[in-house]
Amino acid sequence: MPQLPTLPNMSVPKTIEWISQSRKRLVPGRIRMIDQTLLPNKLVFLEIADVKKVWHAIKTLQVRGAPAIGIAAAMGVAVAVQNSKAKSGMQLAREVCKATDYLATSRPTAVNLFWALNRIKKLANANTRLSPAELKELIASTAVAIRDEDAAMCRAIGQYGLKFLKDGYTVLTHCNAGSLATAEYGTALAPIYTAIERGMKIRVYADETRPLLQGARLTAWELQQAGIEVTLICDNMAAHVMKQRHVNAVFVGADRIAANGDTANKIGTYGVALLAKAHKIPFYVFAPTSTFDLSLKKGSEIPIEERPAGEITKGFGKCIAPKGIKVYAPAFDITPAELITAIVCEKGIAKPDFSKSLPGYVQA
Repeated sequence: MPQLPTLPNMSVPKTIEWISQSRKRLVPGRIRMIDQTLLPNKLVFLEIADVKKVWHAIKTLQVRGAPAIGIAAAMGVAVAVQNSKAKSGMQLAREVCKATDYLATSRPTAVNLFWALNRIKKLANANTRLSPAELKELIASTAVAIRDEDAAMCRAIGQYGLKFLKDGYTVLTHCNAGSLATAEYGTALAPIYTAIERGMKIRVYADETRPLLQGARLTAWELQQAGIEVTLICDNMAAHVMKQRHVNAVFVGADRIAANGDTANKIGTYGVALLAKAHKIPFYVFAPTSTFDLSLKKGSEIPIEERPAGEITKGFGKCIAPKGIKVYAPAFDITPAELITAIVCEKGIAKPDFSKSLPGYVQA
C-alpha cells in the first residue's frame, strides 16, 4: 500500500504510544496517552507505568475507542511485567496471564480489548523458553507492533472507504471514530482524511453524542485541528439535517461486529441508522477485522456495558436531574445488519449478506 502524504493542517497528536527509557531496548518503558476526559478544554498527556493505572484509564475513558483500548491493554501487560522478578520464562508467562485477566475486567463490549490481550497471552505461553528479559522485550515489541499495525489498518480503511465519497460530499458521524479512537487517522474518519489529502472538499456534521459528548468534545476537536469543515449538531437534530438533504452518507465506527453483521457502537448509533434508512441515506460502518467477533451469531449476544448513573445526571459535574431519579445508562446499542449498507475493514468492503462476506475477510 503506498504511503500517503500527511494532511497539511493535521496537528492531532498521537493518542497512545510507548516511550522507552533506552534507545536500544523497549523495556523498561511507559505508556504515553492523551487524557480524553479533559478534551477539548485541555490537552494533557498521561505517562503510565503501573498496570492499575492502565486499568483505570480504560475504565474511566481516559483512553477510549475500541482500537485504542486494545493498544492500551497490550501495552498495559508490558507495563505489568516489566519489573517482574520472575526467574524463568514460564514464571513470567504466568504473570502475563494474571495481567491479561485483570485488564480484561476493565470494559466488556469492545472486542479489540480481548483480541489484543489474547494475542499477548498466546505469545507469552508460546515463548516460555526465553529468558524473562527476552520475553519482556518480546511482549513490549508486540504491543508496539499492535499500535503500528492499527495505524496501517486505519490508512487501508481510509483508502477503501474513499469509494463512498465524492468531491463536495457531506458526511454525518456519531461518537468519535477518528485519530483519538485509534493509533492514527481513525476508522470512520479515515476516508475523510484520505479524501482531503486527495484535494477533495468534504464537510462533516458531528452528532454531539450524549451523554459524554464524544462527538462534541472529540470529533469536532480533532477535525477542527485538522482544518476540516465540521458542524456540530445535537443528537436530536440529525433527522432534521437529513430531511433538509444536507447529508450524503453516514460514517460510524464499531466496538464489536457479530457474524451476521449486527454492530455494537456508541449508544445512539441505532437511532441514526434508522433515520438514515428513512431518508434513503447510505449507512457505512468502518472497523478493523479485530472488531469482528464471529463467535457471536447475532448482535443480541454482544454484552452491553452499562455506565454509572452520574454520567447522565451529573454530566461533567453539573447536576441536571432530580436527586434519586432512576437511570438507565447503556454505553452501546446494536445496529441490525439490515440497516448497514456496507462494512469497511482494512482488507476490503463487505456487503450483505454479511454472514457470508465477513468470514472471508477474517480468513484472508
